Formats: sequence, C-alpha cells, structure tokens
Amino acid sequence: MSAPDPESRCPCTSGSPFGECCGPVLDGTRPAPTAESLMRSRFTAFAIGDVAHLEASWHPTTRPQSIDLDPDVRWYRLDVEDVVAGGLFDDRGEVAFRAFHRSPDGRGVLAERSRFVRESGRWTYLDGVLG
Repeated sequence: MSAPDPESRCPCTSGSPFGECCGPVLDGTRPAPTAESLMRSRFTAFAIGDVAHLEASWHPTTRPQSIDLDPDVRWYRLDVEDVVAGGLFDDRGEVAFRAFHRSPDGRGVLAERSRFVRESGRWTYLDGVLG
C-alpha cells in the first residue's frame, strides 16, 4: 500500500489531513513532537504498510530482527484512550489505545498500553502491554 494523498484524512483518525498529521513524521521531514504523535504515526505505518517507519521508530533495545506485516490485515481505526506524560518537555510517556482491524477471519481489536522514550530529542516506541 502507498502513502495517502496529503489532503486526505490521516489513517490515524485524528481528523487532520495526512500531509499535516502523520505524513511528515513518516517521511522524516518532521520528528514526532509527542509520544502520542509517534504512536499515531506507527498506527498509520501499520495501516499503509510502512515497515521502514516501524523499524526506525522502534527503540533499538526492543526492536525485533524483522517486522513482517500481514497483507490480509487492514487497520482502519485508532482510538486513543489515555495519555500519560509524553509531552513536549518529557522524556517518557505512555499511550493506551485500541486499534481496529479487518482480516479474512473477521474484525479484531488490539488494545495496548505502549511506553515511549525520547532520547536526543527523538521519540521511540519501547514496548507495550496488551490489554
């Protein structure tokens, strides 16, 4: 799948255009300013199949050797349920969310509380607890 048109709604369901929301984070022209914005960009990366962004935004101490996305899974909605820290002046943050998907097996929901760290001004996904 390719990146959405910059004027189309962002897949992360923020309501903002892709070109103003996750697009600049995914293409590397702007770092994610908050843990939530990085989490939204990661959801968008899953939705459009951007493995390079998933790898680049995953902390090197917890990143898997490879990321294999299932082409039959379509991620279509993200609900952010809670944000703890992770702001402009924080170095750690947590984001709880529910991500909705469809596959040949039907609909599904992934619920997770993710932890993020900021090092040298750059947020990365550290790990998460499924819930």
